[in-house]
Amino acid sequence: MGLTEIRTAIKVDLKKPADQQPVLHNRWHPDVPFAAKVKDGEIVKIECVDWTGGQIGNNDSADDMKNIDLTKIHYLSGPFEVENAEPGDVLLVEIQDVQPFQGQPWGFTGVFDKNNGGGFLDEIYPEAAKAIWDFEGIFCSSRHLPHIRFPGLIHPGIMGCAPSPQILAEWNRREAELISTTKLERIVAQPPQPKNVHAGSASDETKGKIGKEGARTIPGRPEHGGNCDIKNLSRGSKTFLPVHVPGAKFSVGDLHFSQGDGEISFCGAIEMAGVITLKLSVMKNGMKDLDMKSPLFLPGPVEPHYGPSRYLTFEGFSVDEKGVQHYMDATVAYRQATLRCIEYLRRYGYSDYQVYLMLSCAPIQGHVGGLVDIPNACMTLGLPMDIFDFDISPIGGTPKKLDMGACAVASK
Repeated sequence: MGLTEIRTAIKVDLKKPADQQPVLHNRWHPDVPFAAKVKDGEIVKIECVDWTGGQIGNNDSADDMKNIDLTKIHYLSGPFEVENAEPGDVLLVEIQDVQPFQGQPWGFTGVFDKNNGGGFLDEIYPEAAKAIWDFEGIFCSSRHLPHIRFPGLIHPGIMGCAPSPQILAEWNRREAELISTTKLERIVAQPPQPKNVHAGSASDETKGKIGKEGARTIPGRPEHGGNCDIKNLSRGSKTFLPVHVPGAKFSVGDLHFSQGDGEISFCGAIEMAGVITLKLSVMKNGMKDLDMKSPLFLPGPVEPHYGPSRYLTFEGFSVDEKGVQHYMDATVAYRQATLRCIEYLRRYGYSDYQVYLMLSCAPIQGHVGGLVDIPNACMTLGLPMDIFDFDISPIGGTPKKLDMGACAVASK
């Protein structure tokens, strides 16, 4: 007989605080207790809260974005005990579907305040802002960003297996070294944070240990994946994750309705709560057989299609907005490509913050143009012109400014 029903392995309650739900956690640590069990090769549905745990509301103020508590994030569903999984194996994760909850068909994109999270362009745009997106089947639109509509490439931002104690110690060692030696005048990494740690059903003693040792979920890491924010890992994709602890302790969350390459505003995808359907299979001795040190991915066949000639492409080099020359800095170059696009779309009536939000979540294409021609790295940002209901082509004539309203902003 064929498959007759797909069971829901984890259920969440959107009306209940995330930190009161034992099937969620917000730190990476091998001692976070299992939340559920799946068989090798089983297909299951997994419910997920949005990455903030419900801190952002469907309203026209960005005060919630300004005052968000970032010690709580990310809330992940899991960890799962996968039958037969042992250290040295590989967990094959096949994404079969991702959907928002029927009772909550909306998501949000945000810019964090420079003093609370910041983002890619926080030196230029330091204030908090927000856009709410409504979902219409595969499409989305926003009252805060008029004249834009596009299909979502829906995907999870975070998938990973728990680190071993040795790998966790290595994460903490190298990130602490970066923090202690950096010459940059900004936060470069987040060390373990006991405040607001949530460790599922862990005892108080274990929770205290996880608070002192647990790795923040903010960055992806080479040993396990984690927060990679790869927009093409959508329906039909396959992810190969290294297993470091018995049972794998796989977790998933941070669901996105859509995202642009780079997710530049930090809270930059269209963040949502929803349900992901996965098939989890164990590849015995996979790490040795694949000579694997980091996850591998096979993107799926489902994505929005825009013809190559329908992308308006902006170029950026590693010379910053103050005229300072940087050596082969791809981050500076991508910032400059982003600023060129903001300047271009400003001519149609959009505010800078509206464009910043849009570029973070719309399906833009970010590419490396060149990394060999010293001293300037070259990056490109491709903007699909067909997401707009008016012509933004450079050959479209003199632009007409439209009434673009405003995105949600925070009170002073």
